[in-house]
Amino acid sequence: MKTKLFFFVFLTMLISCASSDDIENPTPPINPDTIYFPPIDNSTWETISLTDLGWNENSLQPLLNFVEEKDSKAFIILKNGRIAIEWYADDFSETQNWYWASAGKTLTSVTVGIAEQEGHLELNNRTNSYLGDGWTNMTQERENAVTVLNQLSMTSGLNDLIFDCTDPICLFYKADASTRWAYHNAPYTLLQDVIGNGTGETFENYFNSVLRDKIGMDGAWFGTNNYNNVYFSTARSMARFGILMMNKGTWESDEILNQAYYSAMTNPSQSINKSYGYLWWLNGKQSFMLPGSQEVFNGTLIPNAPSDLIAGLGKNDQKLYVVPSQDLVIIRMGDVASDDALVPITFDNELWEKINAVIN
Repeated sequence: MKTKLFFFVFLTMLISCASSDDIENPTPPINPDTIYFPPIDNSTWETISLTDLGWNENSLQPLLNFVEEKDSKAFIILKNGRIAIEWYADDFSETQNWYWASAGKTLTSVTVGIAEQEGHLELNNRTNSYLGDGWTNMTQERENAVTVLNQLSMTSGLNDLIFDCTDPICLFYKADASTRWAYHNAPYTLLQDVIGNGTGETFENYFNSVLRDKIGMDGAWFGTNNYNNVYFSTARSMARFGILMMNKGTWESDEILNQAYYSAMTNPSQSINKSYGYLWWLNGKQSFMLPGSQEVFNGTLIPNAPSDLIAGLGKNDQKLYVVPSQDLVIIRMGDVASDDALVPITFDNELWEKINAVIN
């Protein structure tokens, strides 16, 4: 009996002490205005409620219904790095990988910037200084005019009729470098060889060490030497990359990408398509062009979205939206949501109408 009584008193004292400690050292409340970086080991990820954010909860279900109706697999909204909304289709989960398609061009752009700041390459250098002469089917004079910057800005002048093939026989002259904007996968894909030859490593090993692993992403590149190399990862990994971009290239105290390159990357890279940076789409500009067309459209890319939005946009409506002014990162992965899969003015605009109803 005495043993049982002693145990009861001891347990009571422990509970009392714990309660006293909790009162004296309460868990600090989340400050929604401070940026949060999820741990690299993926052990936890802070969430924040719509109530704490002052968002409209009544509009949440219509947003999620729309996302589901449009054949989405994953949809995430982060506010200052914290998960405010996270939704997955019934046949999908936070641990499953999906392809980024051309939204992954943003990963290559950032890796180019890191390689430049580490002294492995220069944007104004000729591409053939990294790929060797004869990487195209153009004359030597015309090939000499193509730079790494032309590859980043989609102004190589190469004929985009054969979209993905990177064999020299596929890369023939259409216009002088820097005089024509055309969305063309082949020169973009070859940037990965530029990085590999410039750094002396395989592109994937370099990307993993200087970017992926530093911010706790998962995923890998899949493709062939002659065709588009596509990144696959979880939606949360895309969200991590979005946080890095929202914080202008810095993860916690580690400046992964310098400010000069970040600024150039997220502003118009040429005067032909004002809504295109270094492989990033830019909202809020006075005109835009679209893949597969030479027409210039007046107005902003996504009228319903914030003017400072930058985006990675991929085939079948893979979306990475970053809005620095509102500390927002938004991810959409899934199957094609609209008939105009490469046109960021249909599904995107409707989606932002639903998002605005929640966050405003």
